Amino acid sequence: MPSVRQTGFRPHKKQKKNISESRLIFVLGGARSGKSSFALQQGRGKNPRAFLATSEPFDSEMTIRIQKHKRSRGQGWKTFEVPIQLTEWFESDGESYSSVVVDCLTLWLNNLLRDKVQVRHVPSRIRKLLKAIRACPAQVVMVSNELGLGIVPGDAVSREFRDVAGRINQLIAAEADEVYFLVSGIPLRMK
Repeated sequence: MPSVRQTGFRPHKKQKKNISESRLIFVLGGARSGKSSFALQQGRGKNPRAFLATSEPFDSEMTIRIQKHKRSRGQGWKTFEVPIQLTEWFESDGESYSSVVVDCLTLWLNNLLRDKVQVRHVPSRIRKLLKAIRACPAQVVMVSNELGLGIVPGDAVSREFRDVAGRINQLIAAEADEVYFLVSGIPLRMK
């Protein structure tokens, strides 16, 4: 077997992080797995704190759900409703906070697609978002749903959504400093 030197392969040396770079924590899980609570725990003690809510109250059930989430955050979080413009928020306001929680990317994806963003443009949107996050001196916790553990959806639109969500999760997990998977309220560190 040839040695590393003989093949000409040079391992990538990880550059030392610049102090201005953010710390990115990615939190995945299923519905009611404890993702949001865990994400908020990661941001406690770091002030000032921002919570970026991507959900919109389309019906009474979602309105009640949003109100419960607001109450569970408690004091100390400045909430921003950012259904689509996450990158722009980080570019304009991200440097003002020590801790930022983005909840959740699955709803953000839904909002993008509802706003007629083409599926093929979603990965470039994620790359721009990650670049904007890394330019901020904050700890950023991103929450997303893991949709790939259930049955294959019966219709093409649902399958496409699940697939795009999976690709988004892969891009973020690859960039993240830490990745956690929540099962029944128990965080499992993946990275």
